[in-house]
Amino acid sequence: MSEIAIPAATVILLRAGAEAPEILMVQRGDNLAFAGGALVFPGGRVDAADLIIARDAEIAMGFDGLADDDAAARVACAREAFEETGVLLTVGPAPDPVALASARAQLAAVPDRDEALSFAGILGGLAHKVDAARFRPFARWQPPAAAPIKRRFDTHFYLADAGGAASADHSPDGGEAVAIRWTTAAAVLAEEARGEAALVFPTKCNLQRLGQYPDVSAILAAAEAREPPFIQPEIVTRDDGLWLTIPEGCDYPVTEESMSAVRRE
Repeated sequence: MSEIAIPAATVILLRAGAEAPEILMVQRGDNLAFAGGALVFPGGRVDAADLIIARDAEIAMGFDGLADDDAAARVACAREAFEETGVLLTVGPAPDPVALASARAQLAAVPDRDEALSFAGILGGLAHKVDAARFRPFARWQPPAAAPIKRRFDTHFYLADAGGAASADHSPDGGEAVAIRWTTAAAVLAEEARGEAALVFPTKCNLQRLGQYPDVSAILAAAEAREPPFIQPEIVTRDDGLWLTIPEGCDYPVTEESMSAVRRE
């Protein structure tokens, strides 16, 4: 068990689909320690230098008044989305494709501890800024200290409309992301039910929440209308076994799953 919750951030990228909102899903490499082989949203650990970016007016905007953890997490979303998928969620002049590819390769080449500093240099080189308003808070998930898992992540989830991205061309980085695709919440949940896809519990719950809404604007409006819920799952013992539960009344249509079926990491 891990007692220290690691700060993390995840961005749920949305776009309009023919029949339902589409979400950009990342398939993680089978060899990764956390959620290996699972379908997830782009994201990762928050770095201390993410906050430095958020407080630098030369490469960030709209962060005044945001708490440090929120500000750093929004920057981490922009950084991780670019690294894992190639989607650049920043504002600035249209980037040269060659320069953009070079910047992404540069980000992938540095050690994990230096990614945020490298991203700061990339933003300066592209004359781009991270816009805090691009990332709408959706939820915060944190396992309890006694959770029987190896890593505890204190994860801020954000929504971002992919329309108008500085660069919307996407491809997996080949490391953390071995495949990426646009799909619907219903399609991913159906794949998981058939045993064709793996989902960790928070991802599954957030897909169920997203699947309630008919379009991107409805998802964004619903998130805007409420405070992002703090979700801390709890294991409950019942006559039929152990269940993993989350609080009621937080806009999640499914609030429990049998521990015999759940995947937590």
